[in-house]
Amino acid sequence: MRSACLAAFLATLLAMDGASAAGVGVRAGTTGIGGDVGFELVPTLAARVGYSWLNFNTSVDSTDTSYDAKSKLSNGNLFLDWAPLGPLFRVTGGIIFNDNKVDVTAQATNGTFTLGGTTYSALDVGSLTGTVKSGNSAAPYLGIGYGRVSGAGINFYADLGVMFQGTPKASLTATCGPATPAALCSQIQASTALEAVDLQDSIKNFKYYPVANIGITIGF
Repeated sequence: MRSACLAAFLATLLAMDGASAAGVGVRAGTTGIGGDVGFELVPTLAARVGYSWLNFNTSVDSTDTSYDAKSKLSNGNLFLDWAPLGPLFRVTGGIIFNDNKVDVTAQATNGTFTLGGTTYSALDVGSLTGTVKSGNSAAPYLGIGYGRVSGAGINFYADLGVMFQGTPKASLTATCGPATPAALCSQIQASTALEAVDLQDSIKNFKYYPVANIGITIGF
């Protein structure tokens, strides 16, 4: 992901040589911390390529289990900025190539795990980990914005929109304790599959990821 975004970044820098207006911006928001390069195609239309990333800790809850979660954002964007009413207000559309994911680790409650409605000792389960990923690695984006990266001088710019990431996908893996009998371990694995369904159900409505970014651009 990062190498592809770097290649797109370099290609955009080369294209900027022939552009009538171009600029570089830095920003922060719900897609992470990063930046954009952009250039004007025609007076009302500009192209933009960018990348942002961020890691942070949070929590996720399913029906019976709580998870410590490490969120890892990685988003590369290819946008067109259309400003029919002037350089300040614009409509933006494009694609966000994302590798967003959340690594989760289940937490025992009073020395037990409840998986798919069945309670097990933490000594028998050992550990329960998993991953939640974006449904679409190439997610359509639509939004509005203020300012343009390709505008001349030092300017403020902002984006507000939605990334259509699709239904997130969840997976879970249980590691049985060293003294757990084989039959009980098989039962734990079956319960883990049910718990994965519960986790998937708890995140099924997060098909749309809100995008809100603000930044500063230097144009020339």
